[in-house]
Amino acid sequence: MYKLDSNNHSVFRLTYHLILVVKYRRKVIDDMIAGRIREIGEYIGKNYHITFMEFNHDQDHTHILFSAHPNTEISKYLNAFKSASSRLVKKEFPQIKKKLWKEYFWSQSYCLLTTEGAPLEVIKRYIESQGEKEREVKKK
Repeated sequence: MYKLDSNNHSVFRLTYHLILVVKYRRKVIDDMIAGRIREIGEYIGKNYHITFMEFNHDQDHTHILFSAHPNTEISKYLNAFKSASSRLVKKEFPQIKKKLWKEYFWSQSYCLLTTEGAPLEVIKRYIESQGEKEREVKKK
């Protein structure tokens, strides 16, 4: 059984799997950039009652498992997160601008899934495995 969240008037467990893709699947995300994206997302998430549960990345996309409160305006959070992370990552890692198209970082679209009845450990393992094939190839 998993732990339920609560506020003054309700008990809940709302978890989401978010996939954000770099515009035109440009391969610009490394471990440092991914770490910064995570920091930004978690920092902004505090204002929206969003808590990251798992985060991982490949070179051209990120996977985030997060929990939220029922009154969280997820679309507003996503807009704030994508805008801030795009702006800050391009400022702090200017070398990636050369790889982007017209300096766009994120694709306009995203994939947001409720975790429904899937066990969270299964989803966490899936997210943890992202980018493993590429990392194994680099090790060889």
